[in-house]
Amino acid sequence: MKFSLRAVADALGVSLPANPDAMITGWSVDSRTLQPGDLFFALRGAVDDGHAHVAEVFEKGALAAVVEEAIGFEGQVLRVDDTLRALQQLAAWARREWRGDVVAVTGSAGKTTTKDVIAEMLATEMATAKTQGNLNNHVGLPLSLLRLDETARVAVLEMGMNHAGEIRELAAIARPDVGVVTNVGYAHIENFESIEGIAAAKRELVEALGDRGTTVLNADDERVAAFAGGHHGRTVLYGQSPDAQVRAEDVEYARGDGSPGVRFRVGAVRFESALTGRHSVSNVLAGIAVAGVYGIAPERLRETVRQLTPGKMRGERLQHNGVLIFNDCYNSNPDAVRAMLEVVRDTPARRRIAVLGEMLELGRWAEP
Repeated sequence: MKFSLRAVADALGVSLPANPDAMITGWSVDSRTLQPGDLFFALRGAVDDGHAHVAEVFEKGALAAVVEEAIGFEGQVLRVDDTLRALQQLAAWARREWRGDVVAVTGSAGKTTTKDVIAEMLATEMATAKTQGNLNNHVGLPLSLLRLDETARVAVLEMGMNHAGEIRELAAIARPDVGVVTNVGYAHIENFESIEGIAAAKRELVEALGDRGTTVLNADDERVAAFAGGHHGRTVLYGQSPDAQVRAEDVEYARGDGSPGVRFRVGAVRFESALTGRHSVSNVLAGIAVAGVYGIAPERLRETVRQLTPGKMRGERLQHNGVLIFNDCYNSNPDAVRAMLEVVRDTPARRRIAVLGEMLELGRWAEP
């Protein structure tokens, strides 16, 4: 989104800069990737302080900087008490100004792929924006909102967490209309007493929707499916469970030519995709379910599903000297690893080798 410095100063309740009618064309928290015309937020991190880079960003063409302390450049800075809070406050204001719909996606595994699948399906019928990469935390989500294309009718935003209360805070900024929960697993469990604590943290998205919001839940995960009981608005269940309204049947874990992929049927519509494994069927079903919320029928999505491809390092397939390699090394948690091991198990081969990286944030659940 693009706003004038005047509008931003008013939204933050701070004094006007020297050139208040200049238009901000981008938003940045990283001096290394800043572009001319960006508004720079000097965030204080555990390792680095953005205030140390203000001179650098102005040399690169920053329009202005949001800072907490007097550091010179008086006509080009917006002075606030807390730059992180200012970023979040401004994103919440921009969300209200934009007035489009937000589809929020959370879960212990598969968030980014599911977000991408949903966005692809919605884009068949309407202007759609989405989180770039996995900018899904207290910094990334506000940036994602500020970077939305004003012409988009709907934005698909990823929400991550590693502590209770984080999704509630992100939802207060993004004000989602549709909430998608993919699964509840052991990612970040070192910060919780049990997996039920993780489930409660994911449920914060459903609670934030209120009666008017629509929740889209994985019927194959019993903890996620149970969230429907606490939601008084519309609920759509997806999965292979008999309880799912958007249900995959006749599932095959290979394509028609025998190559890796999936085939399945939703109602009378048959789908085929290069994505692999049961988890990919679930991700595609989430997309079909959200598309249905916006009136897009499954038969209009057949070609979109066929053209879906794995994201980089997320089940990505490579060939090397006749060896088929599944590269799923973007991140690691028990549920994601289990899903890919099932893919390897179900792929015809004379020999199978799994190379596994370490998993962090497991706490007492980790192997001694």
